[in-house]
Amino acid sequence: MFNAKPSLLVLSLVGLLLAVPTSAAVKDQIAARLEPVGKVCVMGEDCAKGMKVAGAAASAPKTPESVYNTFCQVCHAKGVNNAPTFADSKLWAPRIAKGKDVLYQSAINGFNNGAMPARGTCVDCSDDDIKATVDYLVSAAKK
Repeated sequence: MFNAKPSLLVLSLVGLLLAVPTSAAVKDQIAARLEPVGKVCVMGEDCAKGMKVAGAAASAPKTPESVYNTFCQVCHAKGVNNAPTFADSKLWAPRIAKGKDVLYQSAINGFNNGAMPARGTCVDCSDDDIKATVDYLVSAAKK
């Protein structure tokens, strides 16, 4: 036969525990545990001021050759993603015919839906660094 007293006692205790208000400190602790583990901060946003790029030597001068050898040659040495190979005048000719301004914009902003990434992935290269590197590539293709 069913004894109602123990069941009533358990229900009463559960109700009592649910009725106790949670303190603000406990709520803050719970909220802190539910926060995301990290936050995303993108270069160019206020939160990224003073951020250093791993492996980048911001104070070191960049020569067109060093930019090419560090970033550009990854694709332009072997023609990855249909990139014109270094010093190949036949592959560079149609691009050079468009004019340097078009080449500069493609190198700075990217081209072909990301096949040519913006700045060739050199995030700390200035526009002048990129333009000098484009000039270096064009000069090599004209020899």
